Amino acid sequence: MVQVEYYFSLLSPYAYLGHAAVVAVAREHGARLAYRPVRIFELFAANGGLPLGQRAPARQRYRLFELQRARAERALPLNLAPKHFPVDPSLADRCAIVLDQAGADPAGYMDAAFRAVWAEDRDLADRDTVAALLRAHGHDAAAVLAAAESEAADERYRRNTEAAIAADLPGLPGYVLNGEPFWGQDRVEALREALRSGRAPYRSEAPGAAR
Repeated sequence: MVQVEYYFSLLSPYAYLGHAAVVAVAREHGARLAYRPVRIFELFAANGGLPLGQRAPARQRYRLFELQRARAERALPLNLAPKHFPVDPSLADRCAIVLDQAGADPAGYMDAAFRAVWAEDRDLADRDTVAALLRAHGHDAAAVLAAAESEAADERYRRNTEAAIAADLPGLPGYVLNGEPFWGQDRVEALREALRSGRAPYRSEAPGAAR
C-alpha cells in the first residue's frame, strides 16, 4: 500500500483546512496516511518560518485573506481570531501519536480537535478538553492521555519533527509521498494527481546537476 506521511500540528489553521481533504484523497486512492504530529515552532525555527506574531505586518494581514479564501473553498467554519490561540498543542498532538501507534484511526479525533480551536473557541491546551474530545470519538481518554504523557510519545514527537525538517517542509501541513514534499493545504490536489498518475517523485535537484 502506498503511504503518505502526514505532518501537522493541531494548532495549525491550514492543517485544519486541509484535513478532511487529505483524508478523502488517501481513501480515494487506497493510500495509507501515516500521522506525524510535529513541534510546529521547532519546524519554523529550522526551516525559515516565523511564529505569527513575529511576521511582518503585511504577512500577518495577508494571512487573513488566505484563510478567508480557503475557508470558503473548503466550506468549513473558521474563526479568524479564536479565543484560545496560540496555545501549547503538545498534549493534544501527542494523543494523535498514541492513537496512530496503537493502530486506531485518529482522523475523527483530529477533526474534532481542529474544530475545537478554530470553530468552537475551546482550549486545546486544557487536559479536560482533550479528554472530552477523545471520549467523544470512542477512545479511552485516561489511557490515551497517560500514554501521551510518556517519554515514548515525546520521543516520537521529536523524531516526527526531525523528519519534517529533513523533508524540507517550511511549515504545516505537509504531505510527503515517496520522498516528495507537498507543503500546505492548497497542495492536496497536487498530491491527489501524484497518487492518481503514479508518476515518479520530483526531486529538489535536477538529474546530473552539479553539487
